[in-house]
Amino acid sequence: MPNTRSKESEFGIPQRAETRSGNVMEEIMEAKEAKKKVSESYPADDAAEAVAKDHTQASSITMDTEGKLGRGLVAAVSVLAVVLAIFIALGIHGRSSAEAVLVHATREAAIESVAVVTPDTGGQAQEIKLPADTEGYIDTPIYARTNGYLLHWYADIGASVRKGELLAIVQTPELDQQVEQAQEEVKTAQANEQIAEITANRWKKLMAKDAVSQQETDQTMSDLAARQSTLKSAMANVHRLQQMQGFEKIYAPFDGVITARNVDIGSLIQGGDINTQRGELFHLSAIDRLRLYVPVPEVYAGLVHNGGHLTVTSDALPNETFTGTVVRNADAIAKTSRTLNVEVDVENAKHRLLPGQYAFVHLPIPASKASMTLPANTLLFRAEGLRVGVVRGGHVHLTPIQIGNDYGATVEVTAGLQPTDKVILNPADSLVEGATVRIEGGQGQ
Repeated sequence: MPNTRSKESEFGIPQRAETRSGNVMEEIMEAKEAKKKVSESYPADDAAEAVAKDHTQASSITMDTEGKLGRGLVAAVSVLAVVLAIFIALGIHGRSSAEAVLVHATREAAIESVAVVTPDTGGQAQEIKLPADTEGYIDTPIYARTNGYLLHWYADIGASVRKGELLAIVQTPELDQQVEQAQEEVKTAQANEQIAEITANRWKKLMAKDAVSQQETDQTMSDLAARQSTLKSAMANVHRLQQMQGFEKIYAPFDGVITARNVDIGSLIQGGDINTQRGELFHLSAIDRLRLYVPVPEVYAGLVHNGGHLTVTSDALPNETFTGTVVRNADAIAKTSRTLNVEVDVENAKHRLLPGQYAFVHLPIPASKASMTLPANTLLFRAEGLRVGVVRGGHVHLTPIQIGNDYGATVEVTAGLQPTDKVILNPADSLVEGATVRIEGGQGQ
């Protein structure tokens, strides 16, 4: 007989039930062997009786075997049903748990994560760079006062000259002739004045003898006065022309550097001023000291004080700084630009700075203890005004603020915030009041 305990029956009967079935079959076979022996040893009647007994026994045994097999199937089915129920329950529970996790994850994902920052208490000590126009301490164009031709020039651009040094000579032949004419007119006036004086003196003597009338004497005295005035006028004209001759030689009016020469030998010179076309001969600038004119915005005008020292820099000299002194200011705000014009003088003995050079004046702004600062990327520009997003209790509150100084990367907040407020960095334009948010690196508070 095969070993029925090693595995289950191919009909799905448990091993214990199959073992019982095997024992019953053995008993039936033993009964058949006993019947055969009886049929050989006993007569037919006895054999029939024995067969009947064996049949009865076999029948009872077979019914018992079927009863045992039915209970085994019921037990197996029951076990399978329990296992199936447990499997189904576990599946339903797993699906329910997964759905709950998905709902929770969806809700968590719907909450926006934000980075926050708290305001820095106390203002920052800052400075602003203001552009400045650089000019020589004395800066003037040089014009001719007489008409003529340039005979010679003695200083070219870049030349350092001293006060009174000869720069050029203008040849003025017409003026020379006018001087000679005026001098001859003086001689004529002198002759007329002399004869008028002789006549007046003679009429005075005749008047003393009553030889002439008083009227005639007065006329001769008046003629003398007129002749004397004519002489003085002629002499004044000579002096004027002689002074004009003196302008033939052009001298440096102060110590400085020639920054421009606009004429050459033989050029036609026209006496004039700044309104005369091509009238400027030279341009002279004193650069040992420079004037810097700085337009200070109205909001910072109160920080400027005469006598104060400011730092001056130039992009052309990135590694050098200069010290300037505030010498004066306009004491008035310009209506067109809303700025205060301030003059800052800089000593420039080494001529490192040049007239016309683009320079910057650094104006320090003192720190304010009553204000706070925020990064500029926290601001929200809304139609109702400037706002910041403050996180309180896991929700957004759009808080109006007032700002003072703008430092570029940061701004000064003068009203609207507390030092403990958590302000959202880089808020989205769609951020609304009451929105639920989560602070990055922590729970919403």
